[in-house]
Amino acid sequence: MLAIVVSRADEASVNVGDRLLELADWTTHEDRERPESDGGGTYHRLEGAPGAVELRTFEALHLHLGRPADAFSGTPDLLVFASRHAGDTDALLTAHTTGNFGPAEFGGEDYALAEAAPNALARIREAFAEHAPDGYEVGMECTHHGPTDVGCPSLFAELGSDEPQWGDEAGAEAVARAVLDLRGVDPHRERSVVGLGGGHYVHRFERLVVETDWAVGHVASDWALGDVGDPREHPAVFREAFEASAATRALLDGDGDTDAMRELVADLGYDVVSETWLRETSGVPLDVVERVEHRFGSVDEGTRFGDIAGETAPDAFVEATLPERLLEECVGIDRDRARAAVAERSVAFATDEGGTVPTGPVLLVDGADRDAVVDALVPLLETRYDEVTRNGDTVTVRTREFDPEKAATLGVSEGPAFGKLASGQAVEVGGRTIDPEAVTSVREETFEV
Repeated sequence: MLAIVVSRADEASVNVGDRLLELADWTTHEDRERPESDGGGTYHRLEGAPGAVELRTFEALHLHLGRPADAFSGTPDLLVFASRHAGDTDALLTAHTTGNFGPAEFGGEDYALAEAAPNALARIREAFAEHAPDGYEVGMECTHHGPTDVGCPSLFAELGSDEPQWGDEAGAEAVARAVLDLRGVDPHRERSVVGLGGGHYVHRFERLVVETDWAVGHVASDWALGDVGDPREHPAVFREAFEASAATRALLDGDGDTDAMRELVADLGYDVVSETWLRETSGVPLDVVERVEHRFGSVDEGTRFGDIAGETAPDAFVEATLPERLLEECVGIDRDRARAAVAERSVAFATDEGGTVPTGPVLLVDGADRDAVVDALVPLLETRYDEVTRNGDTVTVRTREFDPEKAATLGVSEGPAFGKLASGQAVEVGGRTIDPEAVTSVREETFEV
């Protein structure tokens, strides 16, 4: 069940709540066991696919609520706080997780975090982009206020950033539609990270969510880490960040004491990974990633995953090396096409120069795929050479060039006649026709494969 919390103390929240009730065919119910100020009294439900939804209204601001999930009919799978956003930004739809890495200034407990919903956070960011009215930006924020004890995975869905937007029905409807898009959405996913560092508006982590299949749970911004002080003195809140995000990896951002943070993350039994690692492993099963890095080398050392890595069983690897001279020649012609040709049929391949240049070692599904990679490289040679022939274990290239010595031997003087012959035109010399073929030499080179 998706639970939605509306606060009467929040103009934007009431606005979003009203739009929610307009968008669907809700049934009205009465809860006489709870006070109206605490989610009781009149509440509303949606039933059926893709999942039930229940909307309850509270008197207090969201960030001061304690275990709001308990007010709902059964434990919610996900709880969304429909809320206002206040900040030095223009019209904005934004979302974030809830909790305090340091002292609690705005609700909740000190050094305590609620259970995050990384997958739902990624989905609502996508839904914001789909529904945002003209003039509205969309974004994500760091973890920065209470409540810390919600009772289930949760997130804030916010309309901002000032009074004109809080009362804007179009903006509120966009938030409402995005919230309803969370019906049936799992709050967690396997591929989630904790964010450590960066600004309040988590642009780097947001790009990761938008551009890869990784989600982000709790994010401790630079200012939140500043409130914490030495992170090694408060390991419990960082352990909670990983556990509440269902994550085993962290991505660092910002200019803080990254050595201390790396040390703490390692002591907690988790890994710090690079943005490159997250991007390169997007779409690749994590068991394949683990086996490839163990056997072939890490992403940070230059390993890149081929196009078929996502379709490969973890043990289906054959190591091979592509022909060095042929590969170097193709890279020199067009490095992007050469890289694409290698990636097309490989599970993984070694690279240099920031992952842009394949260097030869590859992991394949089958040994015969090495020939397929070579065959994919051959068309690049055809863009530079006049003739390209593969014959078994060799590729031969030929270039036809104008030969000035042959032309001189046939009595052709340097000047315009040279230019015509070089461009493939016949010339008249002393009453004779000199054909371009007569003054052409063939340069041949063979690459072992």
